Parts: sequence; C-alpha cells; structure tokens
Amino acid sequence: MPELSPRRRHLVLAICCMSLLIVSLDVTALNVALPSMQRELDASTSGLQWTIDAYTLVLASLLMLAGSTADRVGRKRVFMAGLTVFTIGSLLCSLAPDLDALVAFRMVQAVGGSMLNPVAMSIITNTFTDPRERARAIGVWGAVVGISMAAGPLVGGLLVESVGWRSIFWVNLPVGLTALLLTLRYVPESRAPRARRPDPVGQLLVIALFGSLTYAIIEAPDSGPGTVAPFAAAALAALLGLLWYEPRRDEPLIDLRFFRSAPFSGATLIAISAFAALGGFLFLSTLYLQNVRGLDALHAGLWMLPMAVPMFLCAPLSGRLVGNRGPRLPLMVAGFAMTASAVLFAAFEAETSDVTLFAGYVLFGIGFGFVNAPITNTAVSGMPRAQAGVAAAVASTSRQLGQTLGVAVIGAVLASGVGSSPYKGVFVSAARPGWWILTGCGLAVLVLGMLTSGSWARRTAEHTAQRLESPEVREAAGISA
Repeated sequence: MPELSPRRRHLVLAICCMSLLIVSLDVTALNVALPSMQRELDASTSGLQWTIDAYTLVLASLLMLAGSTADRVGRKRVFMAGLTVFTIGSLLCSLAPDLDALVAFRMVQAVGGSMLNPVAMSIITNTFTDPRERARAIGVWGAVVGISMAAGPLVGGLLVESVGWRSIFWVNLPVGLTALLLTLRYVPESRAPRARRPDPVGQLLVIALFGSLTYAIIEAPDSGPGTVAPFAAAALAALLGLLWYEPRRDEPLIDLRFFRSAPFSGATLIAISAFAALGGFLFLSTLYLQNVRGLDALHAGLWMLPMAVPMFLCAPLSGRLVGNRGPRLPLMVAGFAMTASAVLFAAFEAETSDVTLFAGYVLFGIGFGFVNAPITNTAVSGMPRAQAGVAAAVASTSRQLGQTLGVAVIGAVLASGVGSSPYKGVFVSAARPGWWILTGCGLAVLVLGMLTSGSWARRTAEHTAQRLESPEVREAAGISA
C-alpha cells in the first residue's frame, strides 16, 4: 500500500472507526431493548441469550476466515462487502416478525460484521506503520467502543421508548451507507504480497467448536445434561480436530506458532476473559434495571453512563500508555478495576444501593476502558505485516468468543437460579454466582496481564517472531521475502 499523507491516514482511521461504531452501537443498544423484546416476542431467558449470541457466535466463527480472505483478495473489497451485508442485515432485523426470524437475521448481520472489524484493524495496521503512531490509532479505535457504550444505551433507550425496539436497527443504515461511500472514495486497496489458500476444513471445525459449545451452555438449564452432552462432545472433538489438523497444513487458517508467543497467547486469553465479563455484565445489568427496578429503557440507559463515560475517557489514555510504556500497566489497572467491580456485586450486593451500584459501574468502565488497546496492540505487534489480517482476526475472534461465552454462561446461571420464580423476588440471589464468575474473569485479566508482559514474555515473542521470519515459515505462511 502506498505511503499516505497524515491527513489521509487519519481519514482512513475515521472511516474504519465508523464500522466499529455501528457494530458496537448495535450490541449496546440491543441490550437495553432486551426486556421490551422479551415482552413483545414472548421470549424466554434463553431466547434473549440467542438474540445476542446468534450474532456474536457467527461473528466469532467467521472472523479468521474474513481476515485471511481480506489478506488474499483485498482488504478494501472485503470491507465494502461487509458494510453492504451488515446494512442489509440491519434492515431485515428491523422487519423481523418473530423471535426465530430475528435470530436468523442477526446471523445475516454477523456475516457482514465479520468482514468489518478485523479487516478495518488490518487496514489501520498497514496504514500506521510507526509503532507509537499505531498505538495511538488503536487507542482512538478503543475510544469508539466507549462512544458506543455511552451513545448506545441512550440512543437505544430513547428509540425503544419513543418508536419501539425495531428502530434500534435503523441507526445502522445511514452510518453503514456513509462508511461505504467514503471507503469507495478514500481507502486504498491493500493485500498480502502472496495469496494464501483457503482452509475449509479448519473453518468448519471452528464453526463446529463455537456453535456446539455455545448451544450446550445456553440450553443446559432447560434441556438437561442428556440433551446437551452430544453438543459438548462435538465441541471437544472439534477442538482436538483443530489441534491435530491445523499444524499439518502448509497454509492453515491460523498458524498455531503464533501462540508460542506469551504476549500473543496472553492477549487472546485476556480478550476472552474481559469480553466475557462485558457480555455478562451488560446482560445482568439490563435485566436488573428494567425487570427488577422497573426502569424504562431510557432511564436504564442513563444508568449505564457511569460505566460508559470512564470507558470512553480511559481508552485513549490506555493507548498512549501502551505506546509509551508498554501493555503491563494498562492491563494491571484493567484487571484490578474489573475485579473490584464484580466483587462489589458478588459479595456486597451492590445492586441494592444507588451508591454501590454507581461505584460498581464506574469501576467496570475504568477497567474495560484500559483493556482494549493492550489486547489489540499485543496481538498485531511483532507479527508479519503480510498476516496482519489473520493476527487482528484472532484478537477480534477472542473478543466475540468471550462475549458469546459471557452471555451464555451468565444467562444459564441466572436461568437456573431464577427458575419459574418472579424476577423481583430472587434476582439478586440468583445473579450472585454469575457475579463471582465475573470476578474470576477480572482476576484472569490481572494475573495474565502480569505474567505475559514481563521480560520472559518478551523473549518468547522475539523467539516466535524469528521463527515466523525464517525462510521455511515464510514459505509456509505465504509471505514473500
């Protein structure tokens, strides 16, 4: 890709951030609409889980395919296709007649979404080649998540109260179309120097792994172990199949050598833990604020601001810290704040007091605001630029898988605790095991952040980079010399 002027580079960054905005805005706004959708569509707790997880599941399953395809056929081309499909899927979601159709159309949305975030990150990585400038750009990218967190609940709540939950999907239409036109005009085409062959077997194994695991978790409270056991077994078989098959391919879907780098492996696990915490946190908070406290969607959205504002403010600060001092400090701050937030709910029933509820939301917003930039920067730094799409897709896949598992696990725990009882009477006690799980997610971010950002971890990253740069690995990865 030719060297761009600073103004053009920042315009490309803004266009890429628009794709992240519509994807993130869609998720946060939809969470506020869950109780309204539950009433109108007569949905169970598992039905609500599927409206979120059908999207994140398909997204997680296809992200690596989208990243490698973009490296092969052109990042701009795949990015534009993603914007088109996502916008069409949003329109279909707004017209869904029932829950089953909504879940199906959410999957269409996800097919488009899978071509947006990892490809946009790959475009940014190839546009901002200076490490510090790239870290700052990724900080801006992370701040967009904060913007969506702030705007999503408010916009979603306002739309749900004034028009209805279907109007949430209308927001994506003008933003998607604008981003599509700007991409066509201003984003240059780029691709890997040498095309990589598709890996259909690896892709099918990824879909089988994620799909079977999510189904087993979500349906366990209602269907029982006898029904979900085959799906759990299928997930295990798919995982073992991936571990056996992928290293034997010359051009795998994902080169497992990446995971010999402790920072890269740590970033993957931290992303799963942090986004599992986000998915579970939003799911529990939305149902509590509306179904237990009886708030309408708009006021529930306002209650999300103590979480959204710190997230928005801390994300660019985290990006600057990563650029100047490395990922260790932001990850420690993130892990400590997210753990403290979850402990407030798990041990002290923070929901029952406005003061502790406010404090819990602020702490989680600080923690999540600091976690995004070090995840992304660590995932793409040190990897060959020719495989930027694949490396970025692993980070994005980890995020979506984490959010999928967070909603699935926390929703299943909540459904088991609530049973057939009214939400208001048992919600706080039924949610407590879920909050302890989120405490574990925060501790995982803290411990992994410390272990995978020291001198030993850096040595493993350097060793992995040398192996990836060797002639043999270059040829296997499809990277030109």
